Amino acid sequence: MLLSPDEPLPVGLEGRGGRSPFVVVCDHAGRLLPRSLGTLGLTEDELGRHIAWDIGAGAVARRLAGALDGCVVWQRYSRLVIDCNRPIGAIDSIVTRSERTVIPGNLSLPPAEATVRAKEIFEPYHEAIRRTLDFREALGRPTILVAVHTFTPTYLDTPRPWHVGVLYNRDARLAERVLPLLRRDGELVVGDNEPYAATVLTDFSIVYHGERRALPHVELEVRQDLVADAEGQSAWAERLARVLTTAVRGSPMLALATSPVR
Repeated sequence: MLLSPDEPLPVGLEGRGGRSPFVVVCDHAGRLLPRSLGTLGLTEDELGRHIAWDIGAGAVARRLAGALDGCVVWQRYSRLVIDCNRPIGAIDSIVTRSERTVIPGNLSLPPAEATVRAKEIFEPYHEAIRRTLDFREALGRPTILVAVHTFTPTYLDTPRPWHVGVLYNRDARLAERVLPLLRRDGELVVGDNEPYAATVLTDFSIVYHGERRALPHVELEVRQDLVADAEGQSAWAERLARVLTTAVRGSPMLALATSPVR
């Protein structure tokens, strides 16, 4: 057993009764570690860095869902336990090194222990998303999936100029509407599949829950220094809510959002 009965559940969920079509998910919202894993051999400073979680993402996701009158599902445990935005078995599902930091507690991890992490952290989180989407489908409610992430301003000593990135894989229906709306603000540097390009190996949530259900979806990445405090989190949640609302207004997006599961 990885989690003791008195430890927090891996999943948070709010707004299931929200009236809008938006379902917001946040794969890297938390940085909790199960007591059974100790600190994974890391210091408190290391566990506060971007290697352990997406700084500010959970707060932005919850505020965004509130502004949209939508639903939000978020994951409370650190991505260093298991990454809930990677397919099980992917090379970086359970990392042994993040940027330049070695993760001692993940070195030489027995397959059985990796399986337990998947069973107690990864699976409950994605099951909560599946049930939320199934619930909406059963009611005939349109759904638009939005994944919220944040990225570090500098990675391996390379500065990242983008303020926000719009990510997608094979389905760019929503991304193509969001990109120009964000770019209307001439002061923003907006990445098109930057600083990451979404793929089937690196972005489990939008691929599994969005593409497989043929739901309009997008993954949004905000630079962490912009959402490190409550003021920035509120400002970006409000900005993204305006953009998303405008993106689907008067478009066939809502009709597409009721497409049957493929």
